[in-house]
This record gives sequence, C-alpha cells and structure tokens, in this order.
Amino acid sequence: MTHPKAPDSARLDRIVAEARRAAEQREMGYRERALKMYPWVCGRCAREFTRANLHELTVHHRNHNHDDNPADGSNWELLCLYCHDNEHSRYIDNVAGAPLGGDAPKPATGNPFADLKAMLEAKSRR
Repeated sequence: MTHPKAPDSARLDRIVAEARRAAEQREMGYRERALKMYPWVCGRCAREFTRANLHELTVHHRNHNHDDNPADGSNWELLCLYCHDNEHSRYIDNVAGAPLGGDAPKPATGNPFADLKAMLEAKSRR
C-alpha cells in the first residue's frame, strides 16, 4: 500500500504568503488612488474621516468585481466599515433571492383572510 506524498508545508506557506502580498499590493494601489480622488467621507452615511480613523474607511467596488479598477475610479466609492458590510450583505441577499433560471416567482393565489369575517363572527357568538 502506497501512501500519498505529504504536502510540502514550506512550499504551501510560500504560496499563501505570496498570494496575500499580491492581494495587499493590489488593494493598496486602488485604495491609495481612491483616497486621493475622493473626499474622506462615507458615501452612504456621510461620516467624515481623518488620518486618525482613516483605517475605518474602505473602498467599495460598485460592481463587486475587485479586479475592475479603472483609472478614473468610476467603479469605486468610499464607505465606512459598517456601510460596506451592509452593502455586501444586501448584495448577497439579493443574489441568494434571485430566481433560478430567470423565471419570476409565481404570485400567491391563496388568501389567508378569506374566511376571517366568518371566523370572527363565530368567535363572537361563543
């Protein structure tokens, strides 16, 4: 019986570290450009930021594609951490609630209040 070769931990660590560095460099590039282009204000709640709390201001990609970074910044907006989390939650909820296959959901046909009057009258007679 042959055992599969154990993974090379050092190699995996190098790959993960390189991927993290690349992501940080990519983020810093568009983040720095966005912070130079736009006022340090959250685009949703209008909270203003200073150098002391600038780490709480994020760059949001309007189309949710982090690789779409046009030089004019048209795919970015600055959002505070809270509004950014809310935007992504709304996006996830929207995608999760989207109908499969493009078909719209069928309208409800039942009426939960159809016999309400009769039920209330029967209850009041008791």
